[in-house]
Amino acid sequence: MTTAIDILNSHNIRPSVQRIAILKYLLEHRIHPTVDDIYLALNPTMPTLSKTTVYNVLRNLVENGAVLALTIDEKNVRYDADTSSHAHFRCQSCGELYDIEQPAMSDGNTSGFKIENVHVYYWGKCPKCLQIGSKEQGVGSKE
Repeated sequence: MTTAIDILNSHNIRPSVQRIAILKYLLEHRIHPTVDDIYLALNPTMPTLSKTTVYNVLRNLVENGAVLALTIDEKNVRYDADTSSHAHFRCQSCGELYDIEQPAMSDGNTSGFKIENVHVYYWGKCPKCLQIGSKEQGVGSKE
């Protein structure tokens, strides 16, 4: 298994206690957290950690390609340690953000453009919320 230190080294980022902790959190919590989520999770065990440090570390990780910054919702940037090619789905009911397989989008003809990065976002309802909605629709119905 690839560790946070391995990833930092492979992206030419000098490991520090804060960088390791933040990247480890992202690797262990695939929930696409915000800066606030990360700060609140790490602060109890790292009381000297500041929100500014979290912002700075994440900016460094994104700039060096170790982490993705997701702007799928207008309120917060979320972060993803999975830098492989995949899409994201945001449930409009519960607000959860999911990784989903990215469908093929191109026939290979890029009209002279060199595509280096693609972000695909989908919005709708997740299976959990669809199931809740179908159960609620069935309540009170007469057959």
